[in-house]
Amino acid sequence: MTIDDVGVARRAARAAADVLLELRGRGELTGRALGDAGDAAAQRAILASLTADRPGDIVFSEEAVDDPRRLQADRVWIVDPLDGTREYGEPGRHDWAVHVALWSAGELTAAAVALPGLGEILVTDPAPELPTRTPGRVHVAVSRSRPPAEASAVAAVLDAELVPLGSAGYKTVAVARGEVDAYVHSGGQYQWDSAAPVAIARAAGLTTCRLDGSPLVYNDPDPWLPDLVVCRPELADRILDAIVPAA
Repeated sequence: MTIDDVGVARRAARAAADVLLELRGRGELTGRALGDAGDAAAQRAILASLTADRPGDIVFSEEAVDDPRRLQADRVWIVDPLDGTREYGEPGRHDWAVHVALWSAGELTAAAVALPGLGEILVTDPAPELPTRTPGRVHVAVSRSRPPAEASAVAAVLDAELVPLGSAGYKTVAVARGEVDAYVHSGGQYQWDSAAPVAIARAAGLTTCRLDGSPLVYNDPDPWLPDLVVCRPELADRILDAIVPAA
């Protein structure tokens, strides 16, 4: 049976989720040691799955040496085997994720984000259905340890509430799940931190861009991606306008 690219992404994300939950469930490791072991185990699971389903494709992963062939390739899987290593290492936390995205011909074309702590896998097709926004204050996801000045500017202008959450991927898909209305980030990330969740967010109809409103670019030679905004489309103009003075 032929499996499409979304199915490939889902299968790889599920493989990583399964090994991460099994490793965590043993209770033999905690903290940084658990995170390191989880990174390695999830990378092996994803690579094995992608190699079996799409042996000719390139894999661009946080947990592997950058393969320069990706810059000439037509199909590149952008992977973060364990996004939120710290949260994964903390007992009881669910705000960590597994990212598997396919970049093809300049676009993110398929993706899966597993939320193993919730038993969920979000995919680009069928895309998550964006919940109707509840009237009231705007909620903006930010880093647990270092909320950016740009998010504080948004909070001041929109009378928004800043909501600390875990991994970058979780914060992005939290917008698609309706937990928050936006995610505003500066201070740096890598392409694998956002590729799959941004693909999910776009499929759900959310606005995704840089702080200055310019497009997010993936499979770029430099893996660094300094900032991003993910938000409900009806809030995009107000959020981006609020960011400009802080940029």
